[in-house]
Amino acid sequence: MKEQKSTFRRRTEQSVQAEHSHASLNSKLLAYRKESAIRRPAFAKAYDELVGRLDVIDRGQVGPQLGDLMPGFNLPDATGRFVSLSSLLQSGPVVISINRGHWCPYCKLELQSLAAIHNEIERLGARVISIMPDSARFTGNYIAQNNLPFPVLSDIDLGYSLSLGLIFWVGAEIQKLYEEAGVELEKYQGNRGYFLPMVAKFIVGRNGLVKAREVNIEFRVRMEPKAIIATLEDLRAGSTDDSLRR
Repeated sequence: MKEQKSTFRRRTEQSVQAEHSHASLNSKLLAYRKESAIRRPAFAKAYDELVGRLDVIDRGQVGPQLGDLMPGFNLPDATGRFVSLSSLLQSGPVVISINRGHWCPYCKLELQSLAAIHNEIERLGARVISIMPDSARFTGNYIAQNNLPFPVLSDIDLGYSLSLGLIFWVGAEIQKLYEEAGVELEKYQGNRGYFLPMVAKFIVGRNGLVKAREVNIEFRVRMEPKAIIATLEDLRAGSTDDSLRR
């Protein structure tokens, strides 16, 4: 049963990629969302309710704000080597992508979009990292399978996401749906809390300050790659465009 559900997810992802190869990231995410909702309406309904619950508590103030000093981290990568924000900032700005896990198809589409612009990000003197609560046992294979040219760091027990105010309990209904679908958060994370991080993107300047941010209460929507590149170009030019920040 788990294999059948995993096969469904892969086929849906492949279908979206094939039919929308030149579309924007959020167009691909929306296409996946629509196709998934047709085939798995219980998930779509539960996700809509979850987003509604989280939206009630969000007033755009969740997580570090523009101009704030980004809290530091020292997290293990897929090889067990610890990576700190301060070490990354030594070479330039850092794009931090906080993701729900290797099992999340929306995160996969987003990280593939980051991989596609990685060379351009490096050209602008910046680095990219993904942070997710899964252990290296899962992130290592994930990096290889998706040809990700940047590190995926493990947020053990969601400690870093908690320090940013970005975690939430999935709720009993989604926990049950995940268990039925073979999404084993307790195995991926090494605990039975059933907490996830809110997906978010932070672009941190070399001085450690947040230059752009997007916290996605609606996790099926993400910051577009072109907005990331535009922000990095502005940073390189010594200016920032407020229209790119949210």
